[in-house]
Amino acid sequence: MARVPYLDKSDLAPENEDLLARNITLHRALAHSPNGLRAFGGLGQFIRYKSRLDPRLRELAILQVGYLARAPYEWSHHVKIGRDFGVTDDDIRSLIAETEQRPSQLEPIAKLVLKAAREMTNDLAVTPATFAALAAHLDNEHLVDLVITISFYNAVVRLLASLAIDVEPEYQKYLEAFPLPAGATESA
Repeated sequence: MARVPYLDKSDLAPENEDLLARNITLHRALAHSPNGLRAFGGLGQFIRYKSRLDPRLRELAILQVGYLARAPYEWSHHVKIGRDFGVTDDDIRSLIAETEQRPSQLEPIAKLVLKAAREMTNDLAVTPATFAALAAHLDNEHLVDLVITISFYNAVVRLLASLAIDVEPEYQKYLEAFPLPAGATESA
């Protein structure tokens, strides 16, 4: 159960009702801070719609963060969103294999993106070797967008866990299809 009540549009001032255009539990909790939610949403919108980073690679990076953090909310939402942007079930199985240091069928750039996400999540920064390998495939804009994406979603999983945001019932099927490793909680 969330640590703050979930708000509805009727709980908000009229000028803030637009904040719940996506009526997801995360937004319903963050709506307690309308300006905070607007700022949070602005970076999220950039990452999803304006970044020039390949959307599939972006979603793989986000999924890697969610998987490592054992964040049911992030994982379930981005299994669905990832599919909308070209992530396949085989990609998800490959992400799990890569995380467990088993072979996968992912192409080299996808493996590097996942490695960068693991390094930033576990060790706070991409190693020089991984960054150099990524630079052989991505220009500076794409590299910066990748780092912004991984950084933002590392913040998101911490926010989800700290506020104990619940996974909506319609997203449970994604957790059932691709369970997180032991240690995941129902909310977060």
